[in-house]
This record gives sequence, C-alpha cells and structure tokens, in this order.
Amino acid sequence: MSGHSHWHDIQLKKGKADARRAGAFSKLVKNITVAAKDGPDPAFNFKLRMAVDAAKSASVPKDNIDRAIARGSGTGEGGAIEEVTYEGFAPGGVAMLVVCLTDNRNRSVAEVKTAATKNGGVIGVSGSVMWMFEKKGIVRSSTADEMALIDAGAEDIASTDDGMFEIVCEVKDLQKVAAAAGKIEGAQIAYIAKTTTDVDETKRAELEAFLEIMEDLDDVDAVYTNEA
Repeated sequence: MSGHSHWHDIQLKKGKADARRAGAFSKLVKNITVAAKDGPDPAFNFKLRMAVDAAKSASVPKDNIDRAIARGSGTGEGGAIEEVTYEGFAPGGVAMLVVCLTDNRNRSVAEVKTAATKNGGVIGVSGSVMWMFEKKGIVRSSTADEMALIDAGAEDIASTDDGMFEIVCEVKDLQKVAAAAGKIEGAQIAYIAKTTTDVDETKRAELEAFLEIMEDLDDVDAVYTNEA
C-alpha cells in the first residue's frame, strides 16, 4: 500500500468551485446528462450511477436529476451536452487539462482561451500536455480487502489520514473494483499526472487565483494539473 492520496489532490485541484452551491448543481447535473447517453438506468450504467450518487450527496433535487437523465437519454428537453478537453499551461509552468461539459463548443473554447490568456495561462493544441496525464478510476472506501481489490484490477491502494482507503485502477476496471471495495464513499474517473511539477512560491498565489477563475467558468467541469 502507498500513503499518497490522489483523491485528496484531485479534490483540491478539481473542484474548488463546488463550494458554490448553484455552480456545483449545474456541473453535477451536466455530468448526469452526459453519462445518461449510455443508458437511462443507473442499475445498468455505472457511469450514470456514479454521477447520480455524487449529485445526491450534494443534495441536488430529484427533479433535477430526473430531468438531466431524460435530457441525456434523448427523451427530455434541451440540446445534447458533450465532454470536451482543452490542454495548456497555468502560471508557474504547470501543465493543465480543462474538462468542459458543453452544448456549444465555440462558446466554451472562446471562454476558456480568453480566461486563460487574461490570467497568465495559455491553451495549446491537442496533445500538447495530455501525454503527461493518465485517465484512471478512483474509489474511496472505508474498508480494503487488498487481495480482492488486486484481483478486481486495483493498481494502487492508499490509506489516507482520515482512516479511509483510496484505490486507483484502470477505467475499464472501475466497476469491478468498486464492487470489490464493498461500501464505498465515492468513485470517479479522473486524470492523474504521471509526474509532478514544483511551483515557485512566488507563483503560488497567482496559480491558485488562476485555477479558481478557470473552475468558475460555467462550462468547466474540472481542471486537472501536474502541480506538486
């Protein structure tokens, strides 16, 4: 077992804007809409089940969840929402991935590029930093049967400071690992940096302000970085 917590890092780098209730609801609902494209029943669509569980944990009203599922599966109102990822650099030379959930790519790319440029960052071409990250499944659980988890596909099992366990796996094994973990607190798909970059302390405040601005954009669902 390792002692490093990817979950903690990702929560810090992914969702500071989630503390803003209205914005959090919007992002969670969009996640449900995108996930529902693969089927409207959470019992048979694990990605949708994760999105619905996250929304319920944040007290998103059931009507909002139901409308999002209907929209995503094509039976409700509203246009299609898709996931688009932009790559670039934040202040301090930190590589970043900006994941958007949007019904208008042109609007999203314009907003992301403008916000980045005005605040000391830059959006690059596709492939410019994606190679620095890996897309992984992450499960957080209160128990950990190490052998069962490894058999299910776990690559790394970390004990965290709050007495929980964090399990990292390939995305394709996420459902199996979540089942092997028993009672889980959460499961998600996220980008994890292969290596990290130390940030000069003189750039730290600028970087934090930059990430907060990017995360506050309406279409932005998550910002992942390789910040150490």
